[in-house]
Amino acid sequence: MDSELRSQLVEAWRTNNRINLLLIDKITSAGWTSTLSKRGGRGVAGELAHIHNIRVWQVEKRAKELLGGLERFATGVVPTKATLRKALNASADAVEALLVGVLDGTPKRRGFKKGIFTTVSYFIAHEAHHRGRILLTLKVSGNTLEKNTQMTIWGWDQM
Repeated sequence: MDSELRSQLVEAWRTNNRINLLLIDKITSAGWTSTLSKRGGRGVAGELAHIHNIRVWQVEKRAKELLGGLERFATGVVPTKATLRKALNASADAVEALLVGVLDGTPKRRGFKKGIFTTVSYFIAHEAHHRGRILLTLKVSGNTLEKNTQMTIWGWDQM
């Protein structure tokens, strides 16, 4: 793959992760524990933990040797912001190594059958879905993010 396309693909993935980290920084303490579930489903922190868990699961399926100590959060665990920030950075690095390995044709690196762009799109779409759930939970629970933060999430050129 052309090096410019490669760097753009990697930058798109990194931008996606920076948006997750921005959310962590901007969510209030009350928002962090917000949930719309009446039956013990995921709250805001749980949605972000789920994002990390899916990254780990996909890396395990597609490039096991990249796990390097990555661990999933147990169901129901509400990690601290610092713990989650560290976990998301580590799993983002592993996913990036997976993506680059697929591009480079590294043995034992598997993307989706439809190619690298489908692979990165899956990760970003999944995470955007859960960010939407987070924003809805925050809004309904009265812990809405400031307007500037809401707009920044969509400013990929500025992230």
